[in-house]
Amino acid sequence: MPKANRIFSSISAPPVSTERSATTETSDSHQLIAIAIFSGIGLFASLIAVIMGMQGAWF
Repeated sequence: MPKANRIFSSISAPPVSTERSATTETSDSHQLIAIAIFSGIGLFASLIAVIMGMQGAWF
């Protein structure tokens, strides 16, 4: 019977830079804000359409 070989690979983390991590956090927060605004506009448009009774416009 053949024997299985186990392969162990070590994963090394890249060096941590404080300037880069601060930029990444700022970038992540900007992306989150953009998604939240876009979602809010979509929900608002859906609410207006439901209130106005535009049932056929969804298809």
